Amino acid sequence: MMPTNNPTAMSAVVGEEIQLAAGRGRRAALLKELIMPALLVGFAAYLLVGNLTMRVPEGTAFPGPRFFPGIIAAGLLLFAVLRALGALREWRRAAVADPAAADPAAAGAPVRVDWRSLAWVVLPFIGFALLLPVLGWIIAAGLLFWCVARAFGLRRPLASLIVGLTVSSIIYIAFDLTLGMSLPSGVLGWEF
Repeated sequence: MMPTNNPTAMSAVVGEEIQLAAGRGRRAALLKELIMPALLVGFAAYLLVGNLTMRVPEGTAFPGPRFFPGIIAAGLLLFAVLRALGALREWRRAAVADPAAADPAAAGAPVRVDWRSLAWVVLPFIGFALLLPVLGWIIAAGLLFWCVARAFGLRRPLASLIVGLTVSSIIYIAFDLTLGMSLPSGVLGWEF
């Protein structure tokens, strides 16, 4: 296993169990655990508002342009609820835990935010949303994939860029052939 400075990737690879320690920091730890469900609810709300305000021509055949965003929004809401319930369950379990759990030394590894990795996910997502009409789906999604792979500690930039561009190209073609919907082609100007 290759050493990495990315604690997010380390915990995923090593499989360290992170526990909430009992004491005065428990409430703050719970709030940290609820950040991701809140973000998921925010993205789901964004999709739902866009879905409800979308103009769909009459006589549009099933599944229609509202179908897949609706499924994604429902999935995001489901994951948010499950993650929030899991965080609350762990918080309550720590409150009535055995004496070993009350000892901060017995708790798992301390949780810290890797701001650099978080920036490598959030900032490219914002850039993707803003540059999608200009760059097009293939280039913008490929670059987004590359940035997220970088955030998770992948250190082979050319390989992740090639995979990202390949996957985004396949998605572009699949949307056009199966749904009859063209994703933005941007500077490439491709239309099938």
